[in-house]
Amino acid sequence: MITISSLTCGYGKKNVLHDVDLEIKGGEIFGVIGPNGCGKTTLLRAACGEIHPAFGEVFLEGENIKDIKLKCLAGKIAVVPQHTETGHITAEEFVLLGRIPHYRRFQFFETGNDIGIAEECMRMTDTLHVKEKDMSAISGGERQLVCIARALAQEPRLLLLDEPTAHLDIRHQVKILDLIRKLNRERGVTVVIVLHDLNLAGEYCHKLTLISEGRIYRTGTPEEIMDARTIKDVYRTDVIVEKNPISSRPYVVVVPSTGKEGR
Repeated sequence: MITISSLTCGYGKKNVLHDVDLEIKGGEIFGVIGPNGCGKTTLLRAACGEIHPAFGEVFLEGENIKDIKLKCLAGKIAVVPQHTETGHITAEEFVLLGRIPHYRRFQFFETGNDIGIAEECMRMTDTLHVKEKDMSAISGGERQLVCIARALAQEPRLLLLDEPTAHLDIRHQVKILDLIRKLNRERGVTVVIVLHDLNLAGEYCHKLTLISEGRIYRTGTPEEIMDARTIKDVYRTDVIVEKNPISSRPYVVVVPSTGKEGR
């Protein structure tokens, strides 16, 4: 699905990622983890063609992403960024923006088919009840689900999400990741997702890539990546890694620093 070869990129004259090689296969939920400022968001932006490499190349289904026309790219890839400016529009109007890549020539307004697809995406994300509400008037969890609904309205083959669970309570975190897993299983959508929470990454992702200081430290299954030594080396903190008693996926337990007061 995506092949990243010898990628070096960043902003202006400052490169954030260095010599990155990565293969993301179709049908995967592929997680990107690493400390703050290591280059996770930059990797996502390079993968969708938003920023151009200083060196190296990004291929989508065998085609260099720089050679794919923007409208065609938007029909293949949908992105849910960390922060989305929506203005004062309703949730339904916002979701309908996802249909624009599918507009025909000289089409300026949504069709009945577009409205039907938007409503189905809102039904799938359990957001139909807020469709007439202003985007500024709904909760953070609902807002994130509406953003995912807009991305789904694009009918993408690849979904890129940048920390979709950030600042949400545990109920909404699980709801969003359960939805992403369902889309992957039932619709075959390939997912690349940036996550800060290692336990969520280990639970929901088929594969992970761990970034440290702008370089790929290791790529593999959660079991291959999430061991105490690796996490200590990259995050510089002591942890214990156990197995989730329900799913048997790796689960990280933090070890408080010595010298801190107890409860």
